[in-house]
Amino acid sequence: MASSVARRIPQLLGVVGAGQMGAGIAQTAAAQGLPVILADVTQDSLDRGSANIHRSLARQVQKGQLTQEEADLVKGRIRTDLSLKALDKADFIIEAVSENERIKQSIFEQLSRITGPHTVMATNTSSISITRIAAATQRPQQVVGMHFMNPVPVMKLVELIRGMQTSDEVHHAADSFAQHLGKTVCNSNDRPGFIVNRVLMPMINEAFYTLMEVHA
Repeated sequence: MASSVARRIPQLLGVVGAGQMGAGIAQTAAAQGLPVILADVTQDSLDRGSANIHRSLARQVQKGQLTQEEADLVKGRIRTDLSLKALDKADFIIEAVSENERIKQSIFEQLSRITGPHTVMATNTSSISITRIAAATQRPQQVVGMHFMNPVPVMKLVELIRGMQTSDEVHHAADSFAQHLGKTVCNSNDRPGFIVNRVLMPMINEAFYTLMEVHA
């Protein structure tokens, strides 16, 4: 059973966090025909996330990238919920809340109790250790990093990060899923900044140095 997870596309995707990243991930998955449950802690957050999805789809319709019928089908594949318990049947979950390690660890601890033994639990963190997040769960081998770029429906790159205990099956499942979403995958070890931010931060620092020297 565990090895089969690497060969199949999720039947039900759970997304935790209805902010810009979570809403974008939900929209992208629904556009590929997947049913999605988008969960957050307040109705206001869910309403804003849904509104962002609807605006994004409306822009695609306006540009001729989607028909109105196709956009309506995407909307219909996404349902929202205020409880993580609604994700108990999801076979793949992506957490996309704010970059706060304690919040993420709390969510993953709950997910590991709610979900089935073969559910893949991914985090969209851009810099927090996957190994530390996974340590809060009962099944660290099921945890993997999937760092999507913003805006998710447009940007093609996904960083795939395996923690120290991430299983090969889960890593392969995440890779296959990202490719199913039309993304280009780059693999990273669980190191500070992964790849994108490790390259980006020195570049930003150099930009500040350049500005300082120009105006010195």
